[in-house]
This record gives sequence, structure tokens and C-alpha cells, in this order.
Amino acid sequence: MDESNIPIDINIGKLQDWLVSRRHVNKEWQKNILAIREKINNAIQDMPAHDDIAALLSGSYINYFHCLKIIEILKETEADTKNLFGRYGSQRMKDWQDIVKNYEKENLYLAEAAQILVRNMNYEIPGLKKQIAKEEQMQVECEKRHTDLLKNEASSKSEFHNLCKQLGIKGDKIKKELVDRLQELPVIYDQIGKSLKPLLPAIKLYSGFAQYILGDVASDPFPLLQYVVENGNTTVYEWRYGEPPLGIEPDPFHIEVDDEDQGAGDQIDFGDSNEIDFGSIDMSAAAIDLGDGDVSGEIDWGNIDCSAPVDIDLTADIAAVSLEESGIVVEEQGVAGGVARGQDALTLLDNPATRNQVIDQLVELESFLKMRLYETKLSDDGSKFTLLQYMPTESVAELADMLDAVQSASAKLTAPEVNHLHNVKHSPRYVDVLTAQLKQKLTLCEKLSKLGVRAAEQRTAANERAADLRPVLAKIIQKTKELQADIEGDISKKYKGRPVNIIGGVKFL
Repeated sequence: MDESNIPIDINIGKLQDWLVSRRHVNKEWQKNILAIREKINNAIQDMPAHDDIAALLSGSYINYFHCLKIIEILKETEADTKNLFGRYGSQRMKDWQDIVKNYEKENLYLAEAAQILVRNMNYEIPGLKKQIAKEEQMQVECEKRHTDLLKNEASSKSEFHNLCKQLGIKGDKIKKELVDRLQELPVIYDQIGKSLKPLLPAIKLYSGFAQYILGDVASDPFPLLQYVVENGNTTVYEWRYGEPPLGIEPDPFHIEVDDEDQGAGDQIDFGDSNEIDFGSIDMSAAAIDLGDGDVSGEIDWGNIDCSAPVDIDLTADIAAVSLEESGIVVEEQGVAGGVARGQDALTLLDNPATRNQVIDQLVELESFLKMRLYETKLSDDGSKFTLLQYMPTESVAELADMLDAVQSASAKLTAPEVNHLHNVKHSPRYVDVLTAQLKQKLTLCEKLSKLGVRAAEQRTAANERAADLRPVLAKIIQKTKELQADIEGDISKKYKGRPVNIIGGVKFL
């Protein structure tokens, strides 16, 4: 086998050591390269306008092989300075020829080119790839964050609109709309009260059950619920005393709608002075008229006839006391008698105490019907066990209808909209909490929207940075490939044209 065809393989990590060990370059070559770099920097300042020169000087570190290409270009641009002996009179050509000559001393160009190749392979190219991968990863993370933020924003908006829908408001002026909706609450309660008629069969069934179990000692299990079913949503006063009131005077109800402080127009203006002006009043003893000269200090009671004693009739008071001791309250005559005030002025479904009693009785009635329906189904299936085997039985369909009526009434009375309005009316603090909760959701939506915009901007910025780095990476890879080929060719010349391969170079990227 011909020795000239045997390739020389050099690992990229050992290229510089290989050149030193083969005595191609001096171990201390870096001391002499500084002067050459300074000459290159000075020569670059005076260059002709040429596209190929501009391409060589941009985006890469100037090395020996670039200097050779620059000289070839200067042979064209500086051709008019060439004399009869073939020498160029241009200072530009002389400067670059001198640079090439200094480079070739002790093969300084080869040592520097090997260093540039190793630096590009080990640091520049991997660093750019890592930076691009980092920017691409940031794009993915920002895109995911942007999607999650938009999803959370949509979820918060949906919760806000659902809660506003439950409350029956638009959500523009939350507290004012809630207070305005309280005017509809009496109408809602009256409609609920009128819709409870279908509960009467279930109440009678439960009363029969109580009579069957307890006998004569049984009392009406649902007096309040039955009253509402039969009479509707009356006032508490009418429920207690059995007659409608002559007048209704509910407790004053006020919720501050505007969050801003009231202006000074609601205050009394006492003027600029804190002192009270009594006018020009003469407080001397002579100015005070105590009568027609009588200053004895006696009080003038006017023309009161004290000659005859007045007889006082105490029979009415004694009768009133006796009635009060008997537990009978006698109302005063006039508009003051039979007036519903305070809690008595509220309706049964509006008063928190009676409303809770109605809800509790509905829950108890529902539980009874569920158990009764279960036992009826068991008896229809052939089971002999039942606690009410001697009690008149109802069909499964009838019990199911009764249960549906009770559940429907309970659902109407405990609906979220009704509960919210009830709590708003009877707890001013509740309306503040509810308003703050809705405003918090709006604030959260606004915050999520801003974060989403910021994530989108970060994604765009990362995309732009990655786009700027990709051509830089492509260019440095191209320059490194050219440099690797130049080094391999130069070493091959030193070994009579034997093929040289730098292993682990750009070819393997």
C-alpha cells in the first residue's frame, strides 16, 4: 500500500498538542502573535470598498487564510500601483504582504488557526446552540403559561358571570344592583307562599302518622308550615295574634351604596366661629321683669281654681291591671293599637327565625316521605316488614308526587338567588363581603389578562432572539468548516499530499 494514501487522523481536542509535538509550531507561539494582531487591526482601518472584503471582515475572526484572500482581492483593486518589476506601490498591499510574511514565520498562522478552530468547536458553536435551545424552551414555556393564564382568566370570568346570574345582576355596579334587587324579594316570597298548596296532602299524611304513633298526645307537627300553606306568606304579627295588623312599621333598613365618603353638604354649617352669638341681650337684674313690682320670689301659677277637689275614677285602671295579670294585653285606642313593628312587621318567609323553621319542617317532611316511599316499595315487592302495616297506605305514585312537591318547595325557598338576597337584607356586612368577592374576581381577571399579555410578549421576544441567533450560528459553522478545510489542506502539503482528517470537527456536528 502506498504510504501517500494513508490518511492522517487528528482529534480536534489534541490538534494543538499534535502540531507542537510534530515541531510544526513553537510551544510559545502566542508571544509572537500579538504584534501580528496589532498590524491587522491597523490595516483594517484603510481598506478599499469591495463586497468580498466586506464579507471577509464581517462576522469572523481574521486569520491567515483571510489575509491571503484579501491580498488576492487587492491585486485587482491595487493593480494600477504595480511597477515594471511586479511589485506594488500601494501601502495597503505592502501592509497585508508584511502581515502574511510575519504569519508564516515558525508557522504562527497554523498555530493560531488551530486555536480558532478548537475554540469555535468547543465553545462558540455549542454556546450558540445552547442559547438557541434555551430561547426555544422559553418560547414553549411562555406559550404554555399564556394558554394557562387565558384559561384561568376565562374560568374566573365564567365564575363571575355565573354568580352575577345567580344574583340576578349585571355586575356593573354590584352593591347598588344588589340593593335594588331587594325590592323584588317580597314578590318572590309571596310567589313561593302561594305555590305551597300542593304540600297539604303530605302534611296531612304526616299528621296522620303522628296520630297513629303517638295517639291522643300527638300535636300538630307542622303548625307554621301548614299555616303558610293555607294562608300564604303573611306577617309574623298575623301568625302570632291571628289577625292582620292595623299598620306595619318595619325597622329602618339602610345600606351605604356609594363607597366614597359623603360630602360636606350633609353637615350643619355653624359658621367660622365656634362661639354662640346670643345677640345684644341685657342680662342685668333691672332688665329682667319678674312681675308688677312683686319681687318676693313667689311663683305665679295663673288662674287655677283649687277650691273644689277633683274626683278620680280608678275603676278603668284597676280593670286594666286585672286583665294584664290574666295575660290579656289590651291595645290602646287609635292608630297605636295593632301595629306590627320590628320583627313582627316582617313576613314569615322574610323573618330569619320563621324562615328557618319552615325550612327545617320541609326537611323533616321530605325525610318522612322518603322513608315512607321506601317502605311502600318494599311492601309492593312482597316484604312483610313494615312499621305502618295497619295505617292506610298510599300508592308509590302518590308518595312520589308528594315528595316532588316538597323538594320543589324546598328548592325554591333555598335557591342561591333567594339565599343571597335574604342575607343581603338581614346582614349589611354580607353585602360588603359579597361585593368584595365579586370585585376580587374582576381584579383577578384583570391581573391574569396582564400576565397573559406579558407572557405573550416574552414568547415573542424569545422567538426574535432565537431568530437572530440562528443566522449567526449558521455563519460561524460555515466559517469553521472553511477553516477546518484550510488547516487540513495546509497540513496535507507538509506531508506530501497525504489526506488529513480532523476527527470530531464540524463535519460531525
